[in-house]
Amino acid sequence: MFSSRKPDPFFLSLHKIAENMKEAVHYARDFRIETIADLKELSVKMKKYETDGDDLIHELIVMLNKSFMTPIEREDILALANKMDDVLDGAEHCVARFEMFSFTEINESMRKFFDYISKSADEIVAATDLLNRKDLIAMRKHIILIKDYERQCDEISRSSTKQLFLHEKDPIRLIKFRDIYDQLEEIADSCQDVANTLETIIMRNA
Repeated sequence: MFSSRKPDPFFLSLHKIAENMKEAVHYARDFRIETIADLKELSVKMKKYETDGDDLIHELIVMLNKSFMTPIEREDILALANKMDDVLDGAEHCVARFEMFSFTEINESMRKFFDYISKSADEIVAATDLLNRKDLIAMRKHIILIKDYERQCDEISRSSTKQLFLHEKDPIRLIKFRDIYDQLEEIADSCQDVANTLETIIMRNA
């Protein structure tokens, strides 16, 4: 199954989905928010990434429906694609929350969240590149890192929420901050879901 040196179109498709997701996450992390207009610009761009991601998923599904043979179980291919799309959707939804709340206060906790999520996206792309090269065993080191970054995000979530309830007296601001922290933690959880799906692929095919 993995002896051919020719790139597999399904693995290439998965890698494109990963690259689009990574680019979106990095764009969100690096974008400098200072005004409400900045939030609108970021939201529009993230929506474009999400739409592009949906198009890539659709192309993959069309390929799956037309193909009799796939390099790995078609359910695993679709699961990996959808889990990566969840990361992108989560990032887009989080940015939409910023715009909805007219929220321009990016604090250190949020920056740390986005840093670890971006690192996870990098590892996901690296893992899909290895999948494309049919080197499944080497994917494990990237899976380990993704899970470690998710644990770091858990720590940030706990500490930032604790500080929020200790020091924030405005209930509206508290709700906004807590909602965004929850959104960011969900993105990190989605990255871990990708790692778990990659583990399943290794288990079934290595």
